[in-house]
Amino acid sequence: MASWQAAALSRFIAFKIKRKPKEREDEARVARQARLKLGRMPSYALPTIPDGLRIRPVSFATLDGDAVRGEWLDWKTDCPPATMLYLHGGGYIACSPYTHRPITVALATLLRGRVFALDYRLAPEHRFPAALDDAVAAYRWMVETQSASPRRLLIAGDSAGGGLALSTLIRLRELGLPLPAGATLYSPWTDLAGTGETLETNTERDAMFYGAGIRLAGRIYAGDTPPDHPLVSPLYADLTGLPPLQIFASSSEVLLDDARRLAARARVAGVSVELRIEDDLPHVWPLFCRLIPEGRRTLAQTAAFARRVTNHPAFPLQSMPLGSRHDNCLAARAPVTQH
Repeated sequence: MASWQAAALSRFIAFKIKRKPKEREDEARVARQARLKLGRMPSYALPTIPDGLRIRPVSFATLDGDAVRGEWLDWKTDCPPATMLYLHGGGYIACSPYTHRPITVALATLLRGRVFALDYRLAPEHRFPAALDDAVAAYRWMVETQSASPRRLLIAGDSAGGGLALSTLIRLRELGLPLPAGATLYSPWTDLAGTGETLETNTERDAMFYGAGIRLAGRIYAGDTPPDHPLVSPLYADLTGLPPLQIFASSSEVLLDDARRLAARARVAGVSVELRIEDDLPHVWPLFCRLIPEGRRTLAQTAAFARRVTNHPAFPLQSMPLGSRHDNCLAARAPVTQH
């Protein structure tokens, strides 16, 4: 059962955000409305930045000349135990690294590591594959120029960012590049074709979205690309060879089936999967970790997963290893625990 704080939050979100879409809506107007509603995190939900954590805007150019932007969250240490690429949600049409600081600051603090929050291009101005191209470029930049060892690198994302994280893994595998140690997906949106049963059965229960709104956002991002293309909707991709996945979803959200079906398909493909379904929580509840205990618990579970897949027994706040750079700090550690 959800906490009283989570129940109250769900009612508030439903009042402020949930809106039934019209049958025909202008895409640009939908994006503007989403950015107005989702593009500003209220001050009471924003995190306090701990002493020693730096947040720095970053921009770099790809080989094609495109600019990729984001923000680094890091500590003044030469040997972070882990690095994370974080991909925010927002239906591919809204939000930013700033709106998702409740998650990225918490993870950087729990991991005592580095987090790069990508500010990928949004639809409808930039449809598929712009966001995916940015995510792949960011991963390559982190590995090739920022001393991020894939063995100690994780990808995480929520909602659209969760689906994008999975598509990024698939694209990296296609390119023959080394994969990260694992991926964490919060309420992932993996089926933009909109075939999940819970798009209908949870459409009234979901505190944030109607199933019809999810389908509309999918059309805006996919554009002329078929919505079941495996890099648009990674639920339909071959998942063989992917690293361990940690997946969270709420029993009341319309995207529940996107998470459940993904977990089932990944297990059939031989991927290690940890699926956690929580009762009656709002979509991407870790965003509200300052307000609800379930958000803090989920982020702590993410840190524990990171410790397992990077083969690191702990990320203590007071006893960080100092000295040589990154891979030289891979001392003997506890064995990986698979779930």
